[in-house]
Amino acid sequence: MTGQVIPFNPLDKKNLGASVAEALLTKEVHPLGRLPVFEGAGIYAIYYTGSFPAYQQLARLNCDCKFLLPIYVGKAVPAGARMGASLELAAGKVLSKRLKEHADSIKAAANLNIDDFYCRFLVVDDIWIPLGESLIIARFTPIWNSLIDGFGNHNPGKGRHAGMRPRWDVLHPGRGWAANLAERAETAQEIAQDAETYLKVLPACLSGQFIEAEGE
Repeated sequence: MTGQVIPFNPLDKKNLGASVAEALLTKEVHPLGRLPVFEGAGIYAIYYTGSFPAYQQLARLNCDCKFLLPIYVGKAVPAGARMGASLELAAGKVLSKRLKEHADSIKAAANLNIDDFYCRFLVVDDIWIPLGESLIIARFTPIWNSLIDGFGNHNPGKGRHAGMRPRWDVLHPGRGWAANLAERAETAQEIAQDAETYLKVLPACLSGQFIEAEGE
């Protein structure tokens, strides 16, 4: 018996979200450390091309302007959007500011070089930002979104340093506020080994891209 065929609906929210995700991946790549200030909210992907030993699989896939696998994916929405405020809120420079915060975190790290980082960003209406971000993360499972947590964290503020130091700050020490957090039991070497192993097992849905990249 023939199963029911569900017609494609281009206005389905998942399909619209996928179009936002695809639009991000077609955007021009910029050096993360030399971005101009600009208006708008949206989503972004950050890429690594440097020589940090645990990330050599990433660097190989992103070198020569291939930029196949982001190290981190995120979003920036107007402050009021998080509380369900009016859709007419002015976004301001939230996306530009968020990318600068990330650049500052990388500059603070003792073993990373901001010149090895690039990004794509897409200014988009607030309603599509969370879905677009989640689809991109699901597609690429970036290592700084999953295995090595904490890159996007903010300073918890005075008197609120009771938490544990994120794995990102153990592997990439340098942010002053993170030094005030409780130490983890695992070492930077152990986290680096986890990262190297993680990046050897790449998402199956991307295998075609990676095989092509390896053959170039």
